[in-house]
Amino acid sequence: MGVAFGAAGLDPALGVAGALTLLFGIGIQNVPEGMAVSLPLVREGMSRRKAFFIGQLSGLVEPVAAVAGALLTSLALSLLPWALGFAAGTMIFVTVEEVIPEAHASGNGDAATLGVIIGFVGMMCLDVLFS
Repeated sequence: MGVAFGAAGLDPALGVAGALTLLFGIGIQNVPEGMAVSLPLVREGMSRRKAFFIGQLSGLVEPVAAVAGALLTSLALSLLPWALGFAAGTMIFVTVEEVIPEAHASGNGDAATLGVIIGFVGMMCLDVLFS
């Protein structure tokens, strides 16, 4: 997120709209991520308030990393396409290698596939909306 905004700040042609799309996409993704941290804690007996707080702490690294990414972008603008491509490939690899097989092994393959489709369509809609 920080890299996208940093690049847009250095070169407006790179697009603030793309950075905003990424911002909204990550914001939407943070809801189930926080739940994935908090709900198992509640199931194990932790209070809802404390589990919610720990879920929030798990996302605290994102704003810090976003600021660092925005600052570092000015140093490595020519490497930006390669770095973003590598990051996207890493996320796809982790999803295909870890998340999808685990969902299928647990008997939730249909729900996982539907979630991937909804997420993909949602991001494409945001991309079209902000482009």
